[in-house]
Amino acid sequence: MKDLIRNEIKKYVLESKENWLEEIQDRYYDEPIVKFASSEDPLFEEYKKIIGSDHLTPKEAFERFFGKDSYGGGTVISIVLPINEKIRKSNAAQKDNASKEWALLRAFTDGFRKGLNKHLVNFLEKKGYRAIAPADAEGFKIYGTPSGPSSNWSERHIAYAAGLGTFGINDGFITEKGIAIRLTSVVTNLKLTPDTRKAESHTGNCLLLSKGICGACIKRCPVNAISKEGHDKMKCWKYVYGDESTRLAESYGGNPAVGSGCGLCQTKVPCECKNPTA
Repeated sequence: MKDLIRNEIKKYVLESKENWLEEIQDRYYDEPIVKFASSEDPLFEEYKKIIGSDHLTPKEAFERFFGKDSYGGGTVISIVLPINEKIRKSNAAQKDNASKEWALLRAFTDGFRKGLNKHLVNFLEKKGYRAIAPADAEGFKIYGTPSGPSSNWSERHIAYAAGLGTFGINDGFITEKGIAIRLTSVVTNLKLTPDTRKAESHTGNCLLLSKGICGACIKRCPVNAISKEGHDKMKCWKYVYGDESTRLAESYGGNPAVGSGCGLCQTKVPCECKNPTA
């Protein structure tokens, strides 16, 4: 069943007509990586202490939609969407702002991610199971904290639980396909064997945090929001969603509401498209 699910997700991503950027005559996203976590993994309860008390467990996310006591356990399916090389290269050439291709990717992503999630939910329902994408469901929220924005369903932390990678000094998520990615996930009552977390620590794939070398993303940040001490999420947030980002997105033909993004710390770095410690 795990192979069936993986193949269905890969087929959707690789064959979807929407997954096509005219400017590069190629896909937005390459072949995805899919892994599975048990909804009973104690790490999901630990996230309430690590992230915040209102961060949802898979059970809570499922029962918000299907009702109290509707969940008797199951699986979290986490998906990595690797960004196409042509888009990455266009952004790697930038020094101060996101490239046009990167901005168009940002405008495209939310709708495509939701479409993929809906497709996966429908696929599981046809097999006789229930499923929900927590980040698309009512009650999902992004909120401010003293250290910066947070959410009650962190796709990066879900991906970590599924064994897909670890965190970088810039708070990005470094997978076997690198850090220039997008993430999404679905919770289902289908019980599957979970994949193993192989990382020795939650920052094991970051050269700076694990080996004390690199720091390329620090030099790439146009607003000095990254240092050896970590990531200033508020400074980053203001730049990524600020007026300049809005104007740039509009000039590119993107979506001013989501801005142009930045992504400079995810491109032209050793972890751009691979795990640099592998």
